[in-house]
Amino acid sequence: MNKALKRGIHRGFYRNGPSHRDGADVTFGDIVKIFGFKSATVGNWVTHEEQQLAANLFFDALCDLMMILEVDEQVISLKGSLSIAFGSGGNKYSSAHYSLTTRTLALAKNAGAGSLAHEYFHAFDHFIASRLFENTKRNDFASSLWLEKNNPIDHPINYLLSDCFQSIFLTPNGEDPSKFFKDSLKADKAYKQMYYALPEEMAARAFEAYIQDHPYKNSFLAKGTKQSEEAKMGIYPSSVERQNIGKCFSKYFRTLGLALEQQA
Repeated sequence: MNKALKRGIHRGFYRNGPSHRDGADVTFGDIVKIFGFKSATVGNWVTHEEQQLAANLFFDALCDLMMILEVDEQVISLKGSLSIAFGSGGNKYSSAHYSLTTRTLALAKNAGAGSLAHEYFHAFDHFIASRLFENTKRNDFASSLWLEKNNPIDHPINYLLSDCFQSIFLTPNGEDPSKFFKDSLKADKAYKQMYYALPEEMAARAFEAYIQDHPYKNSFLAKGTKQSEEAKMGIYPSSVERQNIGKCFSKYFRTLGLALEQQA
């Protein structure tokens, strides 16, 4: 097996959560059916073996995400509006990508592992925008709108999500930029770009840090928020900020999960 494959889907991925498959294989068709995704696409260059490995990894990671967030399948598939892709439909400049136009979360065959939580939050951030604010546009992210408007639709759960964004972008007093924002801006200045400090990118990195900090670990779902070169750049929340952000995310998704359960 060549080195590229060993670095990609064939590489071992650490997870410590309970078994979801009991050793059985699943297919992407199973994933679509169980979670209610709109569709699943696998690239033409993905071998049968790689497709099987990817399906099992996706399934375990999505089940772990559901457990961590304490939500049901409809939150993971965003009420059936989200599509997933493996080795297809990505962005040539990145190993993982969320498409606003097709509402598709795509992971590259050999380099997308560990980015699932990050891209999922992009999808969630996009999906929830019209539920958090009025008069939204097709490509709006809730995180960006929060900085612009900061007047969510009156609902208790919306205020909990607003708390999440405040913990990401502002200091606890709600008046000054957070250290996370300042460090992200510093990284952008160093690289002469505007990327790390984009609100949707900060929100996605904050979310993946929250996921990686959970006792249930899954390196296919989230990794690299603590010891990677990117983490050393300071583009993830600091320890105190991570704790505050994590508490807000945990409260929001738990409350959302309970509300949806009561509606069922």
